Formats: sequence, C-alpha cells, structure tokens
Amino acid sequence: MIIEWLKGFDPVVQALIATLFTWGVTALGASLVFFFKTIDRKVLNGMLGFAAGVMIAASFWSLLAPAIAMAELTSTPAWVPAAVGFLAGGGFLLGVDKILPHLHLNLPIEEAEGIKTSWQRSVLLVLAITLHNIPEGLAVGVAFGAVAANLPSASLAGAVALAIGIGIQNFPEGAAVSIPLRREGFSRFKSFIYGQASGIVEPIAGVIGAFAVISMRPILPYALSFAAGAMIFVVVEELIPESQQDSKTDISTIGAMLGFVIMMILDVALG
Repeated sequence: MIIEWLKGFDPVVQALIATLFTWGVTALGASLVFFFKTIDRKVLNGMLGFAAGVMIAASFWSLLAPAIAMAELTSTPAWVPAAVGFLAGGGFLLGVDKILPHLHLNLPIEEAEGIKTSWQRSVLLVLAITLHNIPEGLAVGVAFGAVAANLPSASLAGAVALAIGIGIQNFPEGAAVSIPLRREGFSRFKSFIYGQASGIVEPIAGVIGAFAVISMRPILPYALSFAAGAMIFVVVEELIPESQQDSKTDISTIGAMLGFVIMMILDVALG
C-alpha cells in the first residue's frame, strides 16, 4: 500500500518523504525524554549495538550489493566502483570527523573532537549524532535515485525497506541524545528539541543524494558504495566503541546481531 502510494511521486519527492519518516522516528525516540530522565547503560549499549547492526546490514544488502550488480552491466570491473566509492565515503566522513566539532556520549567536554570551539556541551552532543545521520540520509536518497534509473538491481520496495531499517535504528539514536541532556539539567522540552534536531540532516542529505544520482546516472554505483563506506565508518568509529563502554558487552553484541538480522530480513523480504 505504501509502495503503491509512493509510485505517484517524483523520485526526489519519494526520497524526501522517506527521509522525513526517518527524521520523524528520530523525534519519536527523542520524545522518550518526556517519560524518562535517565537511561540504563545496558539498555543504551543494546540500542547502540542494534543501530550498528542495522547499518552494517544496510551497507551490504541495500548499497554495496546493488552497486556491484550495476557495475557488472558496464565495461568497468565490478569491484572498482564498490572499492572506490566505499573508500571515498569513509574518507569523506573522516574529513568531516576531523573538522566538525562534536562530542561523544559520556565523555568530558575536554575530549571533544574536530575544530576547537567554545560551543556548549549540548550542541557538541547533538552534532555527534548529526554526523551519524548524514550517511543515513544519503543512503536513502541514493536508493530512491537508483530506482529512478530503472536498473534491475534496484527496486522501490528495496528503497522503502532501507528507509524503514534506518528509521528503526534512528529511534534509539534520538533517545541517546535527549535523555542524557535531560540528565545534565536541561528541561524535557529543550532536550527533546535537541534530540530531534540531530535528524534534520537526513531529509537534506536524502534529497541531495537522489537528485545527484538521477542527474548523473553513471555515478550511481559509486554513490551507493560511497553511502555504504560512510555508514561503516560511523559504525566502526563511533557506534561500536560507544556500545562497548560497559564491562558486560554481551548486550551490545546481541543488539548488533538482532539489528543486522532485522535489516537483512527487511531488505530480502521487501527488496
């Protein structure tokens, strides 16, 4: 039903709708701050592990595999776009990570990364999660752009599955921002505003990604791999280390495996 409804829209609009959904789920997760002032560390670790599992599965099933399949239809060796795009995506996030001021959860402000700034701790925390959401929005946008290119390895159902998977893992990310801010003394409303604001880049990145691949179809395999590389960078650089900060890491590991399986099921069943 949702897929049939989306067919009536331009692909860029489809990407916008999908990423507005993922942003909305971020806001839904952030709304937990109205009910809880703290979040158990084990629960947070499980949620972060789950998000990592979803992103790992999405990187292969929804991005790298279609990129390789598309490259096989050209004269270029199939591994070239996947390898080049993947490394470029990771390199891009590495550059942003070095420049954008941000602070990871549970760290003192003295350990903020990026360019030194006098910005408040709350802003730096939000920017850390915002950094996660850039590749997520880009991935969804590129997936819908791939459908518009009428390539056999891309489908609207697959793009919708990716948006649903990204939306699911955005729920804990929203809570991971808003609830710690509440614990630090912010009002519930202000904590919610900051938490949901971290997802605002997803519709922006989604529209840019969809428009770019529609306008320049030859870059599509590279764009899909770029989004995958950016997401894997976030997983290895931030999500997994943050989920392993407790002495008992089983919960975060189980969360990661569940996230991977759920995203894989979504992609295979719908795609």
